[in-house]
Amino acid sequence: MTVTTPDWVRHAVFYEIFPDRFAKSDAVHKPSNLEPWDAKPTNYGFKGGDLVGIAEKLDYLQDLGVTALYFCPIFASTANHRYHTHDYFTIDPILGGTQAFRQLLDSAHARDIKVVIDGVFNHASRGFYQFNHALENGAASPYLDWFHIHGFPLHAYEGKHTNYDAWWGIPALPKLNTDTPAVRDFIFEVAEYWIKFGCDGWRLDVPGEINDDSFWQEFRARVKAINPEAYIVGEIWHEGQRWLKGDQFDAIMNYQFTKACIGFFAGDKRDEHLLTGAGYAPVTTLDAQSFAYSLNVNLGLYDKAINDVQLNLLDSHDTARFLSIVKHDQSALKLATLTLMTYPGAPCVYYGNEIGLDGGKDPDCRKAFPWDKSQWDTALRAFFKTCIALRKKYRALRDGSFNVVYAEDKCLVYVRSQGDEKLVIAINSGAAAATINVVVNGMFQDGQMLQTVLGKKASYTVGGGRLTGITLPKREGIVLRLIT
Repeated sequence: MTVTTPDWVRHAVFYEIFPDRFAKSDAVHKPSNLEPWDAKPTNYGFKGGDLVGIAEKLDYLQDLGVTALYFCPIFASTANHRYHTHDYFTIDPILGGTQAFRQLLDSAHARDIKVVIDGVFNHASRGFYQFNHALENGAASPYLDWFHIHGFPLHAYEGKHTNYDAWWGIPALPKLNTDTPAVRDFIFEVAEYWIKFGCDGWRLDVPGEINDDSFWQEFRARVKAINPEAYIVGEIWHEGQRWLKGDQFDAIMNYQFTKACIGFFAGDKRDEHLLTGAGYAPVTTLDAQSFAYSLNVNLGLYDKAINDVQLNLLDSHDTARFLSIVKHDQSALKLATLTLMTYPGAPCVYYGNEIGLDGGKDPDCRKAFPWDKSQWDTALRAFFKTCIALRKKYRALRDGSFNVVYAEDKCLVYVRSQGDEKLVIAINSGAAAATINVVVNGMFQDGQMLQTVLGKKASYTVGGGRLTGITLPKREGIVLRLIT
């Protein structure tokens, strides 16, 4: 079948936001018992971030270069992360409610910023109406077939063995029975409702646990019938060919890219403790050749239309932050960010990475954004802006071809081409400066000149099918553009 994916995603720079921790507004009424904004995050505490506060920070995001937002769940829930959904048709009142989301969505769209929301459809919560009905009424409830129940009374709280299917056996997360037609119709209605409301797509939480291709095929058909350009991206931590044939998801969260970047840019100098339990573990140390191999294998798994919209990321709300994994080696973060912005796919920045926000395993990776600029690494943010601007300026970096032309020791060079527009990305992950000669025969003609658009000002002329004497400082990368 012909694979079609949303065109806008090819040109997007995503920004993942954990709504409780990004920004809050005085315009939204707050409960009294909130954690201090700057206090260490906890599993159960709330910081009081809200959607109006995010809308008020759109200038910041637009200045950074962001063109799409991915929100962790925003529906009514009693968890700070909101993966315990109570009401799929209501925005959490602590976030400001549905009207606040309307305001945010309209404000984002007025700036041509897309909004993708999180759909948690494998499981709900103890407070979900249909499950609460079964909890209160036992065998007399008409909603028993919405779940996988194995006995009564329901053991919904700790202390007794859970007698219904729950995600990872967690009593608070009863698994929905998607074989039941009423459940399927309910989820599809939710999917349609928020796309009609104006959302630009769905990020699907643990979709592989709904082990039913026909379910996701119908989900796609329902969503795309309303908005053919809606983006559907699944949280799949491994290779995802099953879901990426053009009839289910548009993309997955590309954790294989994450894993490769950690292996190459951090090498052996990474915090292994922060990687234990991660969905992409174990991580292998890579040299340039094996890193190039990993990048190419990843691209070889899918149609180019899929590769161009894969959600590439260095970290997320489910992992320790990249900066902490690499033991605060800022050069590793910068090299990985340059790769993120110049590799095929849609790059996604986890909120705060651009100003040096660190964090260990959940919940530490979900710190509140420090809006006191004295706490920012402004030079790092400037580097993020530069890399994002390069991606937005050159189409070759968004949907051009990708060819590795040099991979030795700690140096990697690849070419992105789109028609006459050609860029060379050269990266040195080593601890010493390097001077390299790169064979570019067949990609460039002798006599053509390339100049730096990132890095120390320099120019190189192709001769004998080579670019010779490319100078790469230690732990830095450069980008060259063909002068036509």
